[in-house]
Amino acid sequence: MSDASVFASLFKSIPNLARMLLSFFWLYLTLGWRVRKARRGFEKQLILQGMSKSDAKRLSACYAELKENLLNPLKRGAFSI
Repeated sequence: MSDASVFASLFKSIPNLARMLLSFFWLYLTLGWRVRKARRGFEKQLILQGMSKSDAKRLSACYAELKENLLNPLKRGAFSI
């Protein structure tokens, strides 16, 4: 394989790589937004059922913890290169 063909292949893959990186960034942003929305909805339902606000916040913390557990391996994999 010549240098020109390698360079051409790399040049052609740049738009796909950029699209993939933008998709991952969008996924990261929307995941945070959706977790906050789910957490607030869960807290609201618990409070409507008669639970104290502090207990509802404590129980809904598992959503944020799950998000972090999901993203930590991805962050480690992306930044270890």
